[in-house]
Amino acid sequence: MLGGLNHLTLATGDLDRSFAFYVDLLGFRPRVKWARGAYLTQGNLWLCLSCDHPQPAKDYSHVALSISAELFPAFCAHLRQAGIEEWKTNSSEGESFYLKDPDGHQLEIHVGDLASRLDSLKTRPYEGLVWFE
Repeated sequence: MLGGLNHLTLATGDLDRSFAFYVDLLGFRPRVKWARGAYLTQGNLWLCLSCDHPQPAKDYSHVALSISAELFPAFCAHLRQAGIEEWKTNSSEGESFYLKDPDGHQLEIHVGDLASRLDSLKTRPYEGLVWFE
């Protein structure tokens, strides 16, 4: 049986630029770096940056990262001040800031978790919603 998400790998066309973005701007902890990649962590998330030819999603696919409600406003201001490209405006439960990394990978900084999302569906259900638990 699967036990959960092991790690996330993102292709980058410029390792130094992506490394600086994730470490200096988003606060990831660098673990190791080599000629064609790096391992970073943020909480329990293990992120691998791997040199390749990035082809970011053109659809709604994205990676969401958690933040506390207290830190959210200042963090968003910090990102906007850095000139980060926003790709979407939030329309769902919880506060979210949608941004792109230097290679165009779509990210989300989100306040909330699955429990808060499910609670919101009790009062504002999605079309065709089916509960399983």
